[in-house]
Amino acid sequence: MSKSVPKSFRPGLNNPFYFIRQALLRKVEEYAPRLTGKLMDFGCGSKPYESLFTNVSSYLGVDYDSEGHSHVNENVDVYYDGRKLPFENESFDSVFASEVFEHIFNIDEILPEINRVMKPAGQILITCPFVWHEHEVPIDYARYTRFALKHLLEKHGFKIIATDKSGDFTTAISQMRMVYLSEHFIPAVPLLGKTKFFRSSIAPGIYWLMNSWYSFKHWLLPKRQDWYLNNIILAQKSNPV
Repeated sequence: MSKSVPKSFRPGLNNPFYFIRQALLRKVEEYAPRLTGKLMDFGCGSKPYESLFTNVSSYLGVDYDSEGHSHVNENVDVYYDGRKLPFENESFDSVFASEVFEHIFNIDEILPEINRVMKPAGQILITCPFVWHEHEVPIDYARYTRFALKHLLEKHGFKIIATDKSGDFTTAISQMRMVYLSEHFIPAVPLLGKTKFFRSSIAPGIYWLMNSWYSFKHWLLPKRQDWYLNNIILAQKSNPV
């Protein structure tokens, strides 16, 4: 099923974002079948995981046109103004919000809106980074713990069904090293770092070697999940707010 997800969101070892995207893909694939009926993908972007939601009857992508993220060539169905969703009460059975909440500065205003447009007992699946560098600046607001997400959701009329994590201590360290390598070190290499040939033909081989080594270390080392890549939360609308 995951083969229908765009390659950039299910990358191989030659991609610098291998650890975070493969781990997140596995979790979305695990939880997506729990969502049914009419689904709103809140902060949809290019809808990379749409094909995983096999039990929904319709899939609508909603996003906000911010300065930190370009929506050129993305599949946004409806834009909202960053405050109020343009839908009637109880319009959706399910909501999916992946890697979105960290960009919302007015989260205490948006969660009641999401609650409003969900049907009673509707379910919401959320993913949020716990460890990641600043991105889509200046629209980068927070890195939430699972406890913070639980508090926010319960505060705004949701009941937690499941909390989960993707990645662990060693994969988080490895992933951030790969981000530094690809986003900062390689571009700074004199002459080579900015050439198309180096970045398209040589760099992927370097990423493959590094990711392979880090994968071996991950297999070898003890596992801890008090530092990790992403939070995954499945919640249910329990009360209107």
